[in-house]
Amino acid sequence: MRVCDMWGKDTQADGRMRRKDGALARKAVREALVSLAGLLTVVVINPAGQEIGRLVDVICRWRGERYPPVAGLVVKVGHRTAYVPVAAVADLSPDGVRLNSARVDLRDFQVRDGEVRLAHDVLDHQLVDVDGVRVIRASDLYLARVEGTWRLVGAEVGLKVLLRRIGPRRLHRRPAPEKVLDWAAIQALGGPEREGTAARQVRLRAPNSALRTLRPAELADLLEHLGRGAASELLEMVEPGQAADALEEMHAAELEALLREAPTAQAARLLEKMEPDEASEALRDVPDAERERLLGAMRPEQAGRLRTLLGYAEGTAGALMTSLLVTASADRSVADVVLELRGQAEHAADLDAVCVLDGEGALVDDVPVVQLLLAEPGTQMGELVQEPGPVTVTPDAPLSEVVERLTDTRRHSVVVVDDQHRPVGRILADDLVDALVPERGRFRVFRLLP
Repeated sequence: MRVCDMWGKDTQADGRMRRKDGALARKAVREALVSLAGLLTVVVINPAGQEIGRLVDVICRWRGERYPPVAGLVVKVGHRTAYVPVAAVADLSPDGVRLNSARVDLRDFQVRDGEVRLAHDVLDHQLVDVDGVRVIRASDLYLARVEGTWRLVGAEVGLKVLLRRIGPRRLHRRPAPEKVLDWAAIQALGGPEREGTAARQVRLRAPNSALRTLRPAELADLLEHLGRGAASELLEMVEPGQAADALEEMHAAELEALLREAPTAQAARLLEKMEPDEASEALRDVPDAERERLLGAMRPEQAGRLRTLLGYAEGTAGALMTSLLVTASADRSVADVVLELRGQAEHAADLDAVCVLDGEGALVDDVPVVQLLLAEPGTQMGELVQEPGPVTVTPDAPLSEVVERLTDTRRHSVVVVDDQHRPVGRILADDLVDALVPERGRFRVFRLLP
């Protein structure tokens, strides 16, 4: 369960935010919503009722709160743009902005570190609805005064909202609370290139904690429906391992385009985090020059591993295998091997067995991990070797042969060996299914709203 200040930062986030837990679940907040679209161009007056200027934007601080607080207003005063701190605002409504003092320091406007302009940087831009796992565009944003503080609490999407904005002004002030998305479930990203790096860096420093709860397939769907710049930004907001898992779920064409257009260092870093077989498969679809650029930006060891896999022809065991292996000599103890396996926990899905080797490095047996866990820690690996021996294929074996070997033996994986019977890789049953049925698991309902 999430423990947090309703308006502040998460102190723990071990589950996706539920709509009923958000600010909009409170009736008082729903009834106090103020439309950003309805505020734009309204008059700003002093306590005497004299017009100071017109509101052109609202500034929020982006510091990781679920509901960013309003820092101030951007007001058009004559031919210049001025900044009014929120402390100088007595009332904020579609009827106008009323200041609380006749003496207001109308400083020239300048975006400061940690601040985002809602109309300029967020309204009409791509957002991620983490709860609904969908890409949206904010047709309107909503503010509310909560416990004495103005905060960004929601967003609304859809064509009707856009029509309301360009229609008669009397319609601008009619939010539909039941259709407003709670801001705590939204991640802002993907502003225009002209915004520079300031707003982008603010978002990267304060990503929505709910992003961590997205499954790889869900994150992959979001990446496929975002613009390239926004997709690259989203990848920077999640953990590298989570990002790599998502890339492994993407369609080949979308993944190829993302790797080609992402910053070189970022793309190389993600490829290093991917399982070697998935990374090499992704690189096969990338033009030669781009592939070399990406491999050149990777660590030599990782790049060399991928070059080896890319050297095998498509449709063969070598092209499908992962080069991640755990090997052990016959005299190593089970305890020692289990300790090594723990160090490879991030690759656990590709390590279902341990290759036992003879003195020349040739494969003697392929011992399932579960067998190690059932054995006494002091047992030597050689004692776990048993008939009928390992299931193997050569790197140039066609997929049909791999299927036949797995089917006949009912094993979960097959070891790929060279001409001297030394293990060079492994093919797991699920990777084989992916190769034979590329669209397996990719049929997902996904909603893209305007």
